Amino acid sequence: MLSRRPFVAAILLAAAGGLAGAAVAAPATLPGDMTLGNPKAKIEVIEYASLSCPHCAHFNETIFPALKAKYIDTGKVRYTLKEMLTEPATVAAAGFLMARCAGPDKYFKVVDEVFRSQPRWQQGNIKPILQEIGAANGVDGAKFDACLQDQAAINAVTARAQRASEQDGVNSTPTLFINGKRVETIPQTAADLDAAIAAATKPGGR
Repeated sequence: MLSRRPFVAAILLAAAGGLAGAAVAAPATLPGDMTLGNPKAKIEVIEYASLSCPHCAHFNETIFPALKAKYIDTGKVRYTLKEMLTEPATVAAAGFLMARCAGPDKYFKVVDEVFRSQPRWQQGNIKPILQEIGAANGVDGAKFDACLQDQAAINAVTARAQRASEQDGVNSTPTLFINGKRVETIPQTAADLDAAIAAATKPGGR
């Protein structure tokens, strides 16, 4: 298991800090968020997800490929991932830190591989699995250790997760917003996804 000390300390610090009690804000892509697709697309999809969330991993495996192929890659959708930290929060934070260390071009590839590695976590020792993913994406050896111990990066990922909860009012993962409208039922099929996008983007749907 990963060392809990730096992550837990950062999480507790943020939870006790100034973000608590902030007013709920409309979801928006902010500096520091990771995005895919045409920034001028008329449809904006924002997903709040945690790398340790099994429902998020299911969405990533079964629905996200259709979203990417039909909407993101064709320029119809700008997609933003909002990072959240569900238990074990240390693992979720480590995965996001490693994805960012891999660089913008590999961020979503690492996120996908971490999600898909979840079934292997039942073995109980997660760190070697993350190290394996990191090594395959240019984050190995000393770089991996330095990445997971970067206090500024830890504070940043914690603050992003805390903002999602305290200011955006998101308390479960995955949560989707399409053009500012919260999707009440997470799509389970490609047809569900089409329907959710159609409902959120029709006149008066926002």
